[in-house]
This record gives sequence, C-alpha cells and structure tokens, in this order.
Amino acid sequence: MALVRWNPATEIDAFRRQMDRLFDEMTGDRALTPQWGQLPLELNDAGNNLELKAQVPGINPDDLDVTVNRDSVTISGEYRRENEAQNSYGSEFQYGKFSRTIGLPVGIQQDQVQADYNNGILTLHLPKVEEAANKKVKINFGDQQAIAGSSGQS
Repeated sequence: MALVRWNPATEIDAFRRQMDRLFDEMTGDRALTPQWGQLPLELNDAGNNLELKAQVPGINPDDLDVTVNRDSVTISGEYRRENEAQNSYGSEFQYGKFSRTIGLPVGIQQDQVQADYNNGILTLHLPKVEEAANKKVKINFGDQQAIAGSSGQS
C-alpha cells in the first residue's frame, strides 16, 4: 500500500470548482436577463395610449392570459412541451407557468384595451384615462346666475 500525501487546499479548490459549475448550470447566461417567470417587457408612452410589449416567443396565444386593471397589467401563461413522449438528451428550454404584473404610471381605460400577437411579441394598446378638462360651472344665486371663473355676472 502506497502512502499519498493529502493536500486540503486541493480538495477545497476542487469543491469550489464543482460549486461554480453547479451555479453556472442553474443560472446559465441569464445573469443580466429577467429571471425565469419574468417576461421581458417594454412600456412606451404613445400619446393618448400606453404601449406594452412582452416577449413570449414560441407560445400559443391560447395559452396567454391578460388581466387589465386601471393601474396595472398582469400577463400569465404556460410554456408547454410539444411532445412529452420523446426521449431527450438535454434541453435548455424552459417549460411551465409564468406570470408578470407591471404597475402603470397613469390610469387606463381597461374596457378599451386592444391586444395583438405577432412573431412572439404580445403588444397591448392601453388607452389613457382622459383627464377632466377645466370647465366653467354656473352658480345660481337666487334670481342671479354667475359663471365660476369669470369676473362678470350674467
């Protein structure tokens, strides 16, 4: 039987490399992208509308659900496997349910929202709530009428 000198630094270094590899496999190159379950979104102001875009490539539009409130939008759905019976040697695809809620900077008219799905991009057109315009109000003083905000009486 041969004696082998044990070096604890070698064992610690090997353990560190294994842990690094494990974390790299779990996170992949996603360090700078949204986490799984979070859709990449883009929100733009288009004048009278907000335009919200979500990247949902490869998903069937029937598997998407959009819920719109006055001040937020929730997009949820599920990525499904195309063929469960196939034997796979590996996959980097992500399957399962996802959901993302985004708060909106202004109120919207949720009954006027329009949605388009094209080339893996879901686009929501969200009409802004119309601001109440300044208007003059008539004030009745017995037999006299005045218009609020005007200097004269009528």
